[in-house]
Amino acid sequence: MNVKEVEKLLKEVKNGKTGIKEALEVLKNFPYTDLGFARIDHHREMRTGYPEIIYCAGKTTEQVKEIFRVMSEKENNVIGTRANQEMYDAVKSISPDAIYYPIARIISFQKKKPKAPKTRIAVITAGTSDIPVAEEAAVTAELLGNNILRIYDAGVAGIHRLVDTLPEIRSCRVVIVIAGMEGALASVVGGLVDKPVIAVPTSVGYGANFGGISALLAMLTSCSTGVTVVNIDNGFGAGFSASMINRMK
Repeated sequence: MNVKEVEKLLKEVKNGKTGIKEALEVLKNFPYTDLGFARIDHHREMRTGYPEIIYCAGKTTEQVKEIFRVMSEKENNVIGTRANQEMYDAVKSISPDAIYYPIARIISFQKKKPKAPKTRIAVITAGTSDIPVAEEAAVTAELLGNNILRIYDAGVAGIHRLVDTLPEIRSCRVVIVIAGMEGALASVVGGLVDKPVIAVPTSVGYGANFGGISALLAMLTSCSTGVTVVNIDNGFGAGFSASMINRMK
């Protein structure tokens, strides 16, 4: 439940439209539901503005299915990250309206569509191999109610591909830059725009990339101001943070 929903319920009790027993029934599992293997936090949307999001990797298919079932019954929008096809098939068997984004590896079930702000979030990748992480960021931000500008394969090896899109990038409120190898693109973008840049290092690269460590260190030591860095391959974290910035008034 979010703040508006609780406020509406309390007003209905006050005005006699809803009885106390009915209200207690709605609130009986508030603020969380204990499934034994997971405690689903229904209070999170009130605290943070967004409902709890499921990290599916490491969970069994049955666990993911049960978590989706409980959260969807509470009329919440549900997002599951790092999900596979088997998990999606199980969720769809109980929630036919569930959608799977295979590149992003995200399952979504939307009861209510968030109103999107007029400003956009730009998601830029250095290479095509970075697109899975970029799609995790882009789809996350879209499901949280944002419009996205996607610019893929615009890395420093052919910087003219980035320069051609600068007017569009500068029209966005937040920029997410995803890069593997040496991770240079985040510094370049940071030096060209007056918007916050969220850098995502990826594990894309040959041996000396050390699974994304080289890109991570390059981004952390960037000489461009206004560049913030999330964890390796953490497209979700970038998309969530960008959404919070973009929706600030």
